[in-house]
Amino acid sequence: MLNVVLIEPEIPPNTGNIGRLCMAAGARLHLVGPLGFSLDDKSLKRAGLDYWHELDLSQWQSFDELLESADDGSSFYYLTTKSEKPYWSAKFCDNDYIVFGPETRGLPDSLLAENDSQALTIPQKSGRSLNLATSVGITLYEAVRQLSVCD
Repeated sequence: MLNVVLIEPEIPPNTGNIGRLCMAAGARLHLVGPLGFSLDDKSLKRAGLDYWHELDLSQWQSFDELLESADDGSSFYYLTTKSEKPYWSAKFCDNDYIVFGPETRGLPDSLLAENDSQALTIPQKSGRSLNLATSVGITLYEAVRQLSVCD
């Protein structure tokens, strides 16, 4: 199973759509607080449709708490616009974690500096970055594709 991590997500419909992506891909969604909304938010559930109650969902107070619970053999990949390494260069494995930051600010520079070799980007023309749910879909399905080739 793959793991998608959203650190401090801010926009409920993005998180709802990402929940749908995780359901479709058979991935677990990890939400690291504080969240910018309540999990009871109607727009979150609307975007997640009737799948939300079936979602494999874990909530964490901090990213450190998540790190402490992860299997030792799992890799963490950090998606950012501040890397030159394309997401398809990663060799995704079962139980890996794909980590995304808040919509308005991305992952903290300190976290990226500590994990530079695991930072990935979705190449795009300069300017505004992609929507979070789109970015998760692109990266998650590359990981799914790689794992299906291994089966």
